[in-house]
Amino acid sequence: MKINQSIRQLIVTICGHVDHGKTSILDFFRGTSLQGAEAGGITQKISFTLYPSGEIEKKFPIIAKSGIKLEIPGLLFIDTPGHAAFTNLRKRGGSLADLAILVIDINEGIKPQTSEVIQILKFNKTPFIIALNKIDNISGWRTNKNPDVGLKASIESQPQNVKLLFDERYMTIAGSLNSYGFDADLFYNINDFTKKIALVPCSARTGEGMNELMMVLCGLSQKYLGERLKIGKDAKGVILEVKKDRTSDYAEAILYDGKLEKNSEIAVADIEGNPIIAKIRTIEEIKPLSTRFESKHEVHAATGIRIQLSEKIDILPGMPFLSYSGDRNKVKEIFKKELTEHIKTDKKGIIAKADSLGSLEALLVLLRQSNIPVLKAGIGSINKNDFSNAKANLEIDEMDAIILGFNVEANEDVKELLAENSSVKILADEVVYKLIENLTALREQKRKDIEKAKLMELTALCKLKILHQYVFRNTKPAIFGVRIEAGKLISNMNMMNENEEEVGRVKNIESEKHSVNEAGEGIEVAISIPGLNFERQLKDKQFLYSNMGERQFRAFKKNKDLLSQTEIKLLSEIAEIKRKKNSEWGK
Repeated sequence: MKINQSIRQLIVTICGHVDHGKTSILDFFRGTSLQGAEAGGITQKISFTLYPSGEIEKKFPIIAKSGIKLEIPGLLFIDTPGHAAFTNLRKRGGSLADLAILVIDINEGIKPQTSEVIQILKFNKTPFIIALNKIDNISGWRTNKNPDVGLKASIESQPQNVKLLFDERYMTIAGSLNSYGFDADLFYNINDFTKKIALVPCSARTGEGMNELMMVLCGLSQKYLGERLKIGKDAKGVILEVKKDRTSDYAEAILYDGKLEKNSEIAVADIEGNPIIAKIRTIEEIKPLSTRFESKHEVHAATGIRIQLSEKIDILPGMPFLSYSGDRNKVKEIFKKELTEHIKTDKKGIIAKADSLGSLEALLVLLRQSNIPVLKAGIGSINKNDFSNAKANLEIDEMDAIILGFNVEANEDVKELLAENSSVKILADEVVYKLIENLTALREQKRKDIEKAKLMELTALCKLKILHQYVFRNTKPAIFGVRIEAGKLISNMNMMNENEEEVGRVKNIESEKHSVNEAGEGIEVAISIPGLNFERQLKDKQFLYSNMGERQFRAFKKNKDLLSQTEIKLLSEIAEIKRKKNSEWGK
């Protein structure tokens, strides 16, 4: 094995729907080497695993057998929990990950979270392969335990009914991928990996197909990613996470290009793209196949590092950093360009917040694909300024009076403001597809409410049940009790009875001894109608209805989707009353 010193490790992220087996696949790759290295040690949650080429070739002899000569120094697997696994992995000009393994449970297919990952991989132009995990859960599957029998032979030798089930499931997934613009097939059927996405059936539990998954991963990196992996001189990286220790703060980061030395200066971008200059006090590198770091004087890309800075500065996850040589304006220009490439907003729209730069960009990509405009976007908890911007939207477009929080919550000040103004809505979630689903539903409901309010400006729909036991005054004006059976009663509403005889306009509405302008379904109120003699005109009547013209009726009929079931039923009743005299009314 001849390692090419001028190229770096391949950066690989493993992503997919929750419970489809991302961690199990990574655990299999790390395998006994990791457990052995950690004997007697404390395993802690870390963001990366460094896997040297020598170890890969030792554990996966299939690579040498298939004629792949590994020139890359190894693999750097990114293992951050949840969505951060792919949302933080962003650098200028595309994805920080050179390759992604998209894990799909072959028995469950593409789930909403999978769909979201596919869209982000596509947007970032990240090459990916698909691990069709959990083949051992296919009913009747016979796991191959003979290392001399390859995956293709194992699949072909399954009982006919099992093979049919396998074919049906992988073809369904391949068909679904087609709708995202990807052509996919089983890896052993592909001649040109630049044109098709490789599907590798496997089971992280039994190990079947895992050799082939590593082989495809290494084969693709060798063949297609050579240029991309060339190392430059200047250090470039991305902050993944900022962790607070008892004594100090330190940042876990990926160095994806160049060389970084202890005591050298780096520039880290803030949310505005301004450089924060800091000196590296200590630098530690992740040990190969270990969860432990070791102190280093200098480190080379690509690797996972932990750095402690001499100054206590506020660093945000997902932010870029680079080695600083004194030209502040040049660095500022690079950062500004990078951040404006990440965060593009519209002239009008909702407010979006996220916990890191990568998360925010992923959110904006998915919002754009759902045709939802964003006025302002930022990192950190939802604050008073966000609330003010959303409140201002009430005057411009009520549909945009919404704040979206991906992995962030509203601070206490905002919670107080929210209690005073329920017109501004905040939606927060840790799963971005749920967030967008909820947002789409909320905006659709808001649209219907706005349309309905416009419709009700023409005339309101209402059916009243006369409460004969509550007649307070017979005439001048008649005052009596009613229950709103359907729709909404408003002041000055013109009423008719079930024979289409005009009753008059409602002058006042009284509820709980207070005068009100309107009353909703199910409420009992007293009303006054001038020019009406209750005894003479309503003694034998049960119901009153809002009176309307044909034009208004047709407007309601055209917008039935805005009405409730009781309002639609009421509309039919009004039409029946009107058509007793004119059979063509409202048609």
